[in-house]
Amino acid sequence: MRGYLASSIGVTCAAALTLPLAPTAATAAVSPSQTVSTAARGAATGTLSRAVPGSTQSLALAPLPRTRAGRGAGAGAGAGVGAQGLTRREVRPFSLVGVVWDDPGAALHGTVQVRTRATATHEWSGWQEVDTHNDDHAADPGTAESRSGRVRGSTAPLWVGDSDGVEVRVRPAAEPGAAAPAREPAEPGTDSRTAAEGSAGATDPRPVAWELPGGLRLELVDPGERPDAAPAPVPALGPASAGRAFAPDARTAEAAAANADLAPADATVIPALSKEETEEAFAATLPDSADGTRAKPYIGPRPSITTRRGWGADEGIRKGGFLYTKKVKAAFVHHTATGNKYTCAQAPSVIRGIYRYHVLSSGWRDIGYNFLVDKCGKIYEGRAGGVAKAVMGAHTLGFNTDSTGIAVLGTYSSKKPSAAAVKAVARLTAWKLGLYGVNPKGTTHLTSGGGNLYAKGRKVRLHTISGHRDGFATSCPGKRLYAKLGSARSAAAGYQGR
Repeated sequence: MRGYLASSIGVTCAAALTLPLAPTAATAAVSPSQTVSTAARGAATGTLSRAVPGSTQSLALAPLPRTRAGRGAGAGAGAGVGAQGLTRREVRPFSLVGVVWDDPGAALHGTVQVRTRATATHEWSGWQEVDTHNDDHAADPGTAESRSGRVRGSTAPLWVGDSDGVEVRVRPAAEPGAAAPAREPAEPGTDSRTAAEGSAGATDPRPVAWELPGGLRLELVDPGERPDAAPAPVPALGPASAGRAFAPDARTAEAAAANADLAPADATVIPALSKEETEEAFAATLPDSADGTRAKPYIGPRPSITTRRGWGADEGIRKGGFLYTKKVKAAFVHHTATGNKYTCAQAPSVIRGIYRYHVLSSGWRDIGYNFLVDKCGKIYEGRAGGVAKAVMGAHTLGFNTDSTGIAVLGTYSSKKPSAAAVKAVARLTAWKLGLYGVNPKGTTHLTSGGGNLYAKGRKVRLHTISGHRDGFATSCPGKRLYAKLGSARSAAAGYQGR
């Protein structure tokens, strides 16, 4: 992100962007380079041939004064030593928030809370928690993506809906031990994870506050509107309708070409196929049986998948080219921790917000997940490179090689995921894993690229449909979604005909 914000071309003056509701010391600390629109950045870098709505405001946090908490108290109330934040202020419209900092290797030991003002009602929300543990959703250590120089530490993004006012407070943990990630109870039969979580939660009795990482900034993301030029879905494996005009820029054409065998370049949806149609369409690429003879393929019917063009990806902001691994041996299921206050009609906007946050705020090459699923069971293409291909994502630190990442939009620590979402995960994995001869109810071995649960180089036996927490000590994908993975495995195997 530092590289993106370094250019002064198209940068709007801070005074035009933030209008504090009351003058504060924090106001003076805000950087004059607070927002760069997609169009302006494209003009500066030459990466965009068309303007796509959307912007990111980046506001520097400042120390908060220590005051007593009370009814209606602001950001500084009960903040404690070392707290940082911003007092209430008007800003340009946004819908998704997160906090970033300079060193991607530094953890934010503490809490992040925001309150926002709704554009429609001008009413302020209560304080909302932001998930501070986003380091487990990232590229593997030592990869080109992790060493790009653009990567920053970041919280998970939070979807707040259309807003034009914000207040934030970041408070360091009171004790070193209290700052460890809050781990949900381990599921039965997972001793290694239980041990790791117990270690992560160990406390130190010394009353020493953690120091917050340097360069804390609040990111306010306006996902923009999906381009109106996107045509209606067209049949796969066939030419575009006669007379339809479609002249994509180079980056858009590159993303569309990765799915050329599945749909025309201007398709917004890759349509579903029956099991028989799927077997016929992929007959030449399905793996042979162990003895080298062609066996009955175990592959589920291809589900309908909304393409990147369908959800309105601005291809100009991601890094060009694609990264692939040799195969897909497992699927890791995640939740986005963005909250559940979205409608299914808003899902494309949520995805565009996550995409901008991953690329422009966190500094990744593209959105981290390979696929996303909304609460209504709709499936979306994530990281570019082809939905049927072994695209390397940045979803499970240490296990991005030979795996695919599927994120369900929402937070499922205490809320039960919808039946439609779980069914979509089963249908997607039945097809995707089936392309590589993988049994959804089986296990496989993956080699760790390094993380807080398994050392680099260790071969780990995992379910072919695993939760994020199986490869990294984290609460993701939330207790309630994790509890549904057994059902998803059985359903996926059934879709494959096993």
